[in-house]
Formats: sequence, C-alpha cells, structure tokens
Amino acid sequence: MTPAEQIQFTRIAAAIEFLYDHHREQPDLAAVAAHVHLSPQHLQRQFQQWAGISPKKMLQHISIENAKRILHAQGSVQDAALASGLSGTGRLHDLFTTIEGMTPGEYKNGGAGLQIDWQLAASPYGSVLVANTGKGICFLSFADDPAAERARLQALFPNAKLRNAASQMQAQALHALQQPPQQPLALHIKGTPFQLKVWQALLNIPRGQLADYGTLAARIGHPKACRAVGTAVGSNPVAVLIPCHRVIRQTGMVGGYRWHRGRKIALLGKELESA
Repeated sequence: MTPAEQIQFTRIAAAIEFLYDHHREQPDLAAVAAHVHLSPQHLQRQFQQWAGISPKKMLQHISIENAKRILHAQGSVQDAALASGLSGTGRLHDLFTTIEGMTPGEYKNGGAGLQIDWQLAASPYGSVLVANTGKGICFLSFADDPAAERARLQALFPNAKLRNAASQMQAQALHALQQPPQQPLALHIKGTPFQLKVWQALLNIPRGQLADYGTLAARIGHPKACRAVGTAVGSNPVAVLIPCHRVIRQTGMVGGYRWHRGRKIALLGKELESA
C-alpha cells in the first residue's frame, strides 16, 4: 500500500466507523465528509471506489438492528442445517476451504524443516501479507505495518525457512479476498486443538450471515467457554479466509477486530450487500 493509499484507507475506515457509531442519527454525506476532512463529492467517490457500495447502503446492511435481525432469524435454521449436514448456495466458502492442522511435531518445533513462501500484495481492503507452506496457506494478515506483520509471521514459525516469493497458492488466496473461491483452497495452520475447532466452526458461518460468541461456543460443544472462544477467534492467523469478521456480539454490536474495526464493517457490509 502506497502512502497515498494508506491515507485513503485511514479516511474511509474512519468514515465507516463514524457512520456505524452514529447510524441512529442518520448523518448526511456532508457530516461524514466533515468528520474525515474531505469534500462530500470526494468522499463519495473514494468510498464507492474502496468499499464498492455507497456509505448509506453499507450502513443499511450492517446497522445494529439489522445485525440483531440476522442473528435472530438465522439461528435455528442454520443450526438445523449444520446438524443435518446440508449446505446451501451461501456455503461456498467452507465447502472450498479446508483446514489441515500442523502435526504435533511441526507445532512443537516452530516449523523446523518447513519452507514458507510469503509476499506483500494489494487487496481491495489494503495491503496483505500472505504466506504458504507446501501444503497450504499458513498466514494471511492485513499489513498496515508490513514490518510488524513480517515479524509476526517469523514469531509464529521461528525455525522455518522464510522466502520472499509469490506462489499459485497465494494467488488463489488473494483472489478469494474478492469473491468466494471456486476451487479448493487449503490452509495449513498452527494452532491448539481447541483453536482449530473454533477456526473450523468459523468456516461454517456462511457468507452474508453472522454468529455471536455464545452461539459459536455452543456449536463446538463448549457453551460456557465464550471467553476462550473469543480469544481463539482473535488469534486467527488467516484473515477473511477463516471468517472471524462474521462474529459479532450478541447485542448486535460489531465489536473489535484485530485488523481495524472499520475494515471489519466494510467486509460485513459488502458480504451482506451481495448475499
């Protein structure tokens, strides 16, 4: 992401958060533009370019009231579908994304013997650092601070050989940031058995739908482990492909997001728009 693109992202993310936080007041375009120090025309153009939909349209989809309606309406239907093993057209994401946990040996030795290829790349939501082993994508993170994300990758696999090189797996992952994958996309990730169970459950939240932490905890058989589930969600090493952005609070509030709350709202708004 160039310095100019970083400034644009920061402004649009701030506009999205302002709209979300003040949606009950229905602020007009001029008020939002004033908040981010842009002209209304400039904001409208940049917002549409970056988010793909208009400011008001996005907030219609991700308002707290709408989120509550989705959570309430989908709960029993989605649980029944999961229990019966049925999948609808909105389930392309988890049908085509598979998780393979690293072996206990790979987990314990910090990736010794693994070669990990990585690259910084552009995406509709800002720069990302994406990396893969020979088996699948092992890391995908929004890289507002590329050096920090590179350090996180190294800390996750301290004994692996890291090589700055693009790959076909990375290209597939980057394409999946724009639309659901149409071919199998493998993930090869490092996590505890509990984390892997939570991350697998995240894949079962269809595009355009939401889940709260309590529901997610119940689905993995640990209904009282909401806090632990929240920690596992926050430790997700593969942004978007493992859709932790689809988890919100039971109140309908979006809640936090490791990669910026404005980005989470943008991801949800676009998914709900196309659902």
